[in-house]
Amino acid sequence: MNYVLEENGLVLKCPSCGARNRVAYAKLGNTIVCGNCKTSLQVGEPIELSTVGEFDALSRLSAVPVLVDFWAPWCGPCKMVAPEIAKVAQQSSGDFVVAKVNTEVLSPVAARYQISSIPTMAVFHGGQEVARIAGARPASVIMDFVRKTMAHA
Repeated sequence: MNYVLEENGLVLKCPSCGARNRVAYAKLGNTIVCGNCKTSLQVGEPIELSTVGEFDALSRLSAVPVLVDFWAPWCGPCKMVAPEIAKVAQQSSGDFVVAKVNTEVLSPVAARYQISSIPTMAVFHGGQEVARIAGARPASVIMDFVRKTMAHA
């Protein structure tokens, strides 16, 4: 992982110099550069959420939409879609961030949003769910889903 979660944002590790850079969730979507070497930074990988507070903060405070992959470790289709979710995170170009919610660990979040099948991918913006799809999909379909959702939000 090239990030650490904090209460109101992330600490991103610079791939060039290794410096740690704090980025508030409210600043996601802005151009982010390393404070030390000025290398451009972006998350580029799914953010693994491990507490309800982390989910609430990211989904509520993020300046850009958040694509959340609801999954479980025993789920075969979830394992199949995991590399596709990673591709989507790499291709997001800072327009949105990708997060993962293990429904076994964060069952209160899954219950709150009535997640009844996994994998389910939902887009959140401003703390509200704006769209969802269920089932394993290729990265291209997931990207289209997010882009269409963002265009209508």
